[in-house]
Amino acid sequence: MSVPATIPTSAPISIAGFKDVYRVPRIEEALNELHEQGNGHEQLKATYVRMIKAGGQRFTIKPSSLPDIDALIEELPNFAEPLEDIRRQLALCLSSDDPLDLEPILLLGDPGIGKTHFARRVARLLGTGYNFIGMSSLTAGWILSGASTQWKNAKPGKVFDALVNGDYANPVIVVDEIDKAGGDQQYDPLGSLYTLLEHDTACEFVDEFAEVPIDAGDVVWVATANDHRSIPEPILNRMNVYEIDAPDADGARRIALSIYRELRDEHAWGRQFPPALEDDVLERLVKLKPREMRRVMLAAFGNAKLSGRRTVLAADISEERIAKKPRIGF
Repeated sequence: MSVPATIPTSAPISIAGFKDVYRVPRIEEALNELHEQGNGHEQLKATYVRMIKAGGQRFTIKPSSLPDIDALIEELPNFAEPLEDIRRQLALCLSSDDPLDLEPILLLGDPGIGKTHFARRVARLLGTGYNFIGMSSLTAGWILSGASTQWKNAKPGKVFDALVNGDYANPVIVVDEIDKAGGDQQYDPLGSLYTLLEHDTACEFVDEFAEVPIDAGDVVWVATANDHRSIPEPILNRMNVYEIDAPDADGARRIALSIYRELRDEHAWGRQFPPALEDDVLERLVKLKPREMRRVMLAAFGNAKLSGRRTVLAADISEERIAKKPRIGF
């Protein structure tokens, strides 16, 4: 049975069905085995208890009709190619009862050109959850797949957390800066992706901490990278790879306006501000990369508020922030 899910009225109504991301009897069996063995892994026992109480069903979401891809291309013109492919894939699954099925995406491009913003907007377009995994500062090989209870401070991985503790069976999971993933000699932080990026094997994904299968087959994967050369070839072969150029001046204006509206819509205080920016404000913002736009725009909202205004002015865009050298990374 399907029920309508509540999403913004500007998007098509999403259809929410239900799917078991794990089977409760299997979790009960695993918990009983721990008790019978006298196993002292209290954290693992507590994890099983929470899973049993929560139940295995999660929402599986897909739009009821083809979303307005053209509007998103207007907002993010340098992402037209992956958006056109998403349009084609959605057209196929929306014509039947098939679940949402999108091929894994890898976005290649210079730091700060809006790759993470694109992934966030795709999640909103689809009406499903959004999870972010940054790889550049992580050296632990278990960040995606969990760490075995044999190790001190063992814990589940990010994929397990997104599916078991989240609301959706088909969330968007962003693996950011996949080319900068670091690990030690024993663990490859990207090793679990060989399983997760293949639908048939992802349906029986086993987190090394929980040691019970979960169904990650409907996850929508978006990875970002600055350079493909350090990414293993088998992972590249499992993804649709897109080279993303920096936006031109007109594209940067549209992206800046999109980020302004996104920030405005995300916060209750945003409703106090008008739906669009003045041209002189946009002209200052286009000097920034999309990554920097969000931080500078949020500061500009604060400057306006402190000045007792409900409109962002060009003076609210800090000259120091515009001149600041962008941070290394995405």
